[in-house]
Order: sequence, then C-alpha cells, then structure tokens
Amino acid sequence: MNKITDNILHKVEKPARYVGGEMNQTIKNIDEVDIRFAFCFPDVYEVGMSHLGTRILYHVINQRQDTYCERVFTPWPDMEQQLRMNNISLYALESKDPLSKFDILGFTLQYELSYTNILNMLNLSGITIRASERGEEEPIIMAGGPCAYNPEPLYDIVDFFELGEGEEIMNEVLDIYKKYQNKGKKKEFLRAISKLGGVYVPSLYDVTYNEDGTIKEFTPKYDDVPKTVKKRIVTDLDSVQFPSEMIVPYTEIIHDRIVLETARGCTNGCRFCQAGMIYRPVREKTRETLLKQARDLVNETGYKEISLASLSICDHSDIQNIVADLINEHSSKNIGVALPSIRVDAFSVDLIKEIQKVRKTGLTFAPEAGSQRMRDIINKGLTEEKILEAAESAFRSGWSTLKLYFMIGLPYEELSDATGIGELAQKIADIYYSIPKAERNKGLKINVSTSILIPKAFTPFQWAAMARPEEIQERISAVRDAIKSMAINYKYHSQKTSFMESVFARGDRRVCDVLIKAYENGAKFDGWSEYFNYHIWEEAMEECGLDPEFYVYRERSYEEVLPWDFIEIGVTKKYLQQENEKAKRVELTKNCIEGCTGCGVNVSFKEGECFQGALRN
Repeated sequence: MNKITDNILHKVEKPARYVGGEMNQTIKNIDEVDIRFAFCFPDVYEVGMSHLGTRILYHVINQRQDTYCERVFTPWPDMEQQLRMNNISLYALESKDPLSKFDILGFTLQYELSYTNILNMLNLSGITIRASERGEEEPIIMAGGPCAYNPEPLYDIVDFFELGEGEEIMNEVLDIYKKYQNKGKKKEFLRAISKLGGVYVPSLYDVTYNEDGTIKEFTPKYDDVPKTVKKRIVTDLDSVQFPSEMIVPYTEIIHDRIVLETARGCTNGCRFCQAGMIYRPVREKTRETLLKQARDLVNETGYKEISLASLSICDHSDIQNIVADLINEHSSKNIGVALPSIRVDAFSVDLIKEIQKVRKTGLTFAPEAGSQRMRDIINKGLTEEKILEAAESAFRSGWSTLKLYFMIGLPYEELSDATGIGELAQKIADIYYSIPKAERNKGLKINVSTSILIPKAFTPFQWAAMARPEEIQERISAVRDAIKSMAINYKYHSQKTSFMESVFARGDRRVCDVLIKAYENGAKFDGWSEYFNYHIWEEAMEECGLDPEFYVYRERSYEEVLPWDFIEIGVTKKYLQQENEKAKRVELTKNCIEGCTGCGVNVSFKEGECFQGALRN
C-alpha cells in the first residue's frame, strides 16, 4: 500500500476489503506483461469474492504470460468518502495502481441493481462514463455475465459485451487486442472483435422505434458486422481451466469455503428461470475431475467445507458417488460437504445422511410455488406429496431448520396460489410435530421467503406483464394470513427494488440515460436496501421522459421486436412461445433427461443429445 492509502484505512469499517495481499493472489512484474486487465465486480468485496466466476476468470486470464489480471471491487461508502476526500483514485488490489492505468476493465453483470456501481467505479477512477465520449487513451470497458443477455441498458457505457462463457471467448479477444494496442485504433479493435462469435459491440448497431415506443428495427451499421450474436460455450468442462489455488480472503466473505463447480446448464425447463435457458446445454464434470480439484483446493486453501455448485446440484448423474467419495477422503480432517438450494424432487435421504456425517449444514428447499396448479404453470413438475416426503426425511435425519424459497406475482397466478404458500409451510410444520420427539431434534424453525417474479429475457415469461403493487401486496397478505405456527418466519422482497430491476431486465437503449441520470443524482448500491432510494430513480425517469410502466406492466405480443432478439442462445424463440402457451394451459413439459423437448440447443450447439452425463441411460 502507498502511504496515502495507509493513512485512510484505519478510518473505514473493514480495511481488509482494500489491502489485497491474500494467500494465492497472483503477482506479476508489470514491466513484463503487455496487457493489464482489471476484473471489476460492481459490489462490495465480500460479495465479489464469493462469486465463483470471478475466481475462474481471474485464474484463466492470469495463465497468459502477456496479461496481468487484477481485482477491483466497489468500495463501501465509507471508503469511497475517504478516496474522494483524499483525491485517491480507485485502485486494483494487487498492484494498487489506479484503474486509469489499465488497458481493459471487465465488469461482471450478475444483477441489474449493480449497474450504478459500475458508473461509480468509473467515476472514482476518473474514467469517462459514456462510451461515446470516452477518449482513445482511456481504458476499454467490457462486460459479461447473465445480465449481458440484455445488454442494451448499458449500450453507451460498455464498449463491448461477451455473451456466453468467458473461458471460451476471452483469449481470442485479448489476442486481437494485442494487434491494435497503443496504436490509437480503438474503433478498429472493436470492429475486429465484433466478428468473433459471442462479442457484441453496441456502437456498431442502430435501433429505430415505432410510434408506440416499441422497437421497429435493429440493424448493423456495416456489412461486415453480424446481424446476430451467438453465445459461446465451453464444450468440455473437464478440460476447461479451473483454479487449483483459490484466493483466501483475510476477512469473512459470504461463501467462505471451497466452491466446486460440478456442472453447467439445467434440464428442468422451469419457465421463470433465465439461467436454465441461457446456460443450456448441460455439461457435467466427471467424478474424477471433481475429486482432484477438491483435493488440490483443500491443500491450497485450508478451508473446512466443500460446497458443490450448479443450477440443480442433485441432478448430476453421479452425485451420490461424488458426495460419498468426498466425505470418505476428507472427513478425517473434519472437512464437510455442503449443497446449495436443493430441488425437492431430487432430494435423497441417503445423500443427506452422507453429508451430515461430518457437519450439519443448512438445508434449503425451493418449491417456488405453493399450489400444484402454480407449480405446473411454471413447469416445476413437483407434487406436494414429494415436498412433504422430503421435509419428513429431513426432520427424521436430524434437521429442525429449513429454508423454503417461493415466488409470488407469477403469470396466471391467482390469490389461492399465494395462500397455498402459507398452507404448504404450515403442513411442513405439522409434519415435524407429527414425528415422535425422540426421533427429531428440538427447535423447529422454518424460514419462508417470497421473491417477486421479474420476467427476464430468454424465458417463456419474457412477454408477460409484471404483477402490479396492489396484487403483490394482496398476495403477501394471503401468505401471511395462512401461516399459523410461531415456528414459521416469513420474509418478502421489496416492491420498489423489484420494480427497478424489472425496468432494466427488459429495458432498451433509452433506459441508459435514466441510469446515468440516477447515478448523477446520487444512486448507488441499489441492491442494498439501506442505500436504495426510489425517489432518485423516479426523478431520473421523469427528467428523461421515460415511462417505466412501458417496460414493467405491459404484456408484449409475440410479433414485437424485443431488445435482445439479436442474440442467439440456442433455445429458439418459437420454443419459448410454445412454453408460454403451455403455461396458460397449465401443461407440463418433461425434463430433457426423459427425452428431447425441441428447444433447439441440440441443433444450435450440439448434435444429438444436448447434455453429458456418465450415468445417463
């Protein structure tokens, strides 16, 4: 650290967020590299360092001899105040150099309400916010991640987007960058990478609008710029680079443990789930690869817990053997295994008993909806009988605390569906009390959480209107009124934050001006309830002449040109429409494992089966 920074760290809440120097960080000689890359996470250190993608891409980029990747996180307001008061630029943790010295700043877009933090990080670095006004000598700004699948709200902030998996695209982009570096040819570089699969350069496209505000046409400005951008994927997860030496933070982070990625993609086809569509096809890591990666990370980090991560962890074709082998190998060192939110119909008593041999971790179920009708509409394919069986198995296996995740405000939802959430939680509590005291642990605690559905791009519900505030409030009351047991705790999401998230989730280029205006008026850390200020956003939308209800409460027609229609994810628009119609008819679509449902991925990205699985038959 330089002396100026040292003088301010004692004045902030958590200095460890800003010092770097952690075990397993990468240090390179700046004079021996050609490209300086800053991986920027637009949220506080504890959140960013818990994100597995950050760790993976940090490792992948630093494998290049010619490139040095460093980390940058959004400073908490107390640190921001000190930086501004002392005229210190936002800096990277490894070298402590200001971001203005870097060639490329890469932002990951994990949630829409982090967008103002991107602007704040640029401003703290003295970097021009608008791409159209940014100088030739300023860093190039790129972005990727799930929110990049509707990149338009950031079209005049980000120079280019990577659509798909970074390990597959990044090296090609960096190779081309070297050809144009330090030659005053930023526009030529952007034009060149636009021809790569998976790269979108907003400045190379024009958008025109109809009188009703919908998009009329989205067209490339030049003949050599592709009309559509096709996402890029890694085909073999076993061979893709994965860090064997993960950074170990000095301070506690949200996911303070080893995180092993077991698979990408999902075969379930839930109609609300963007990740389940954009990350297709399913690809798995083999048990041998996972065991080796776990072994390496245990040796290099000293963590006492291994968390297995994927969109639907229990769907891995070899999950039973993976868990058993991990526990057999590491239990003598008191290293436990944890699973994230479990899809209830994939819940296994044997699996959960294996896990608790070492350490009892939290248990989270995600039924998503309270009524059978609603679970069928969203294609959850899960019966109440299965849910109650899973709960009973958990209680009999020693759990007395459960987390239950649900959604309200789903398309075609009725008030009785919301009441069903509280009633289902009550039935789970009754199951616990029906078990003899000698066969269950004390202290039942059921934490019920409801989030508001925000229709997302590339889902069957992308055409649906979001539920209005009065409907949401009615449903929240219905859930609360149906809960009788004191052992059930109910929490629900803020409507105002969900509203603004919805504006950006399906917004077009016109939303970008609102984002900039809101930031200029003081918006930042909008994903944190203590800092979110809806009044700022309301004023910004009014000043920019933007009607947010156009993006939030309006049902789209299938003929409308959507802001993200130029992106190809493999799942066809026709398939998404068919799924939306099946939702209206309360019809289920089978899991891909049971046979192809015709989403299009096997034609666009793979021939034949669109998932890998050693034990599938």
